[in-house]
Amino acid sequence: MSTAMTLKQLRYLVAVADARHFGRAAAACHISQPSLSAQIQQLESIVGGALFERTKRRVLPTLLGEAMAERARRVLAEIDRMAALSGSGTPLSGPFRLGVIPTLGPYLLPRILPGLRRAYPDLKLYLREDLTGRLVDLLRRGALEAALMALPAGDPGLSERPLFDEPFLLAAPEGHRLAEKNRIGQDDLAGEILLLLEDGHCFRDQALAACGQHGNPAADAFAATSLATLREMVAGGVGLTLLPALAANDRQDGVRLRHFDDPAPSRRIGLVCRKDCARAEEIALLGDHVAESLPEGVVAAAGVS
Repeated sequence: MSTAMTLKQLRYLVAVADARHFGRAAAACHISQPSLSAQIQQLESIVGGALFERTKRRVLPTLLGEAMAERARRVLAEIDRMAALSGSGTPLSGPFRLGVIPTLGPYLLPRILPGLRRAYPDLKLYLREDLTGRLVDLLRRGALEAALMALPAGDPGLSERPLFDEPFLLAAPEGHRLAEKNRIGQDDLAGEILLLLEDGHCFRDQALAACGQHGNPAADAFAATSLATLREMVAGGVGLTLLPALAANDRQDGVRLRHFDDPAPSRRIGLVCRKDCARAEEIALLGDHVAESLPEGVVAAAGVS
């Protein structure tokens, strides 16, 4: 076997293994899809076997590909740690891989990233949006430095820093009886159709817990892949849904938002990393920046200034 594989090829290998899609992997690596495919083919020639099963509908790692990707993640994580150690000592500089859950990323990141770039111009941030379970797995394997997600993450090997509490609001169609109420109690949801995200989203479980047994989840009839889809369904009069406060800030015709009675249901958002992470001090700085840049509609978690 030739040993001429490059770090660039290993990064492309991991990107395809994570994305399960050549186009998305190429976009994440900021190269064209043909260039990425060519690099993967070269790597397959080097290792002497196929790394991925390719069809028109999906891309799956082979056993060889999975084993190679796992080792590549460890190699790349060590390279990044070495780069951080050998750097100029400037905090939050160089490559940093940050995960975020889909129900948070589109609403929080645009509010905090401009200030983060101004404060740390040498930071090269790589963002990964994914479901909680997948982000936890990537954190454990060293494929991410940190992740913004709802707490608790549920892994004893991870460290959690609470950042803020995000209330939930009820989204109702215009003309619905609850759209005219100033405040909503849980009992008001009795018998109503509650639209939810599909399984795997932590916000689905949080919404069910917030509503108790009062709502009537339309789980068998409809499960959305995004909060934007839920809003569209509400606007179409299909049912009600809950939205986290940051997502509720984006107004939409045909949808009325109502606050819940105190104590309002909410979720706690935090920054999660490995307990043995070599960049713990930089992650603390990132947490400080988020805590100091909280957008309207959320409340700093207890003990967070």
